[in-house]
Amino acid sequence: MNPSSDPNAEVVRSGDLTVIGRIRSASNATFLCEAHLGDLEAHCVYKPVAGEAPLWDFPDGTLAGREYGAYLVSEALGWNVVPLTVVREGPAGPGMVQLWVDQPGDALSEDDEEPADTGPDLVDLVPTGKVPPGYLPILQAYDYQGDEVTLVHADDDRLRAMAVFDVLINNADRKGGHILAGVDGRVYGVDHGVSLHSEDKLRTVLWGWAGKPVDDEALARVEALRDRLYGDLGEALAPHVTDVEIDALHARAVALLRDPVMPGPDRHRPIPWPAF
Repeated sequence: MNPSSDPNAEVVRSGDLTVIGRIRSASNATFLCEAHLGDLEAHCVYKPVAGEAPLWDFPDGTLAGREYGAYLVSEALGWNVVPLTVVREGPAGPGMVQLWVDQPGDALSEDDEEPADTGPDLVDLVPTGKVPPGYLPILQAYDYQGDEVTLVHADDDRLRAMAVFDVLINNADRKGGHILAGVDGRVYGVDHGVSLHSEDKLRTVLWGWAGKPVDDEALARVEALRDRLYGDLGEALAPHVTDVEIDALHARAVALLRDPVMPGPDRHRPIPWPAF
């Protein structure tokens, strides 16, 4: 959906925010909020800059700004990989506000039935030797009980687009838990605070297409992104990341166009573990 036509967009951008809970699994201060604008209401995630833990390898800007930068790149590509995201004032000062992604089974009423078991998640751990059809094996490991398991992800075009997106933004933390299947049928990526660095920091579970060619439709989107980086897109990114990081984003787009093959993991591009 185009954000300009999303009825939630203006609510997230300028609605009154009320904190209704804290997401304690996050490493930085992260709150679940309700945003109200007139008769409209939307749930969203709020990450105040004041609650960010300093990172020695991401000394410039803010994590909130990098999350917004990832959203701008997602919008420029036209894949809508990242939920609607803004940087604005909130109850604890300026921060990132992102539309909440409703997932199947998030909030069951008394009249709702338990969701049926639909098989493995988009990214999952399965017993070794039992990779389900339509899934790509990534890594063999041991679970907490010491049993052999295989990290897999779906061979899904929505994840493939996300994998290209991660290469471009140089995502340093694409874990399985950062991939959300929405009730709207879309797949979203969240938690992009450690992205858009100028140095190679790609760290992801989405290695299923390593060494495979990037399709022509994706390349056309990357080309359009490249052409906007020294125009309107670059101007929008400039308050949130450095000029060197914008140049590096441009260079990654150019490199992918020149050699349209998905990269693979190595010692500089590890697979995050635990993967969730």
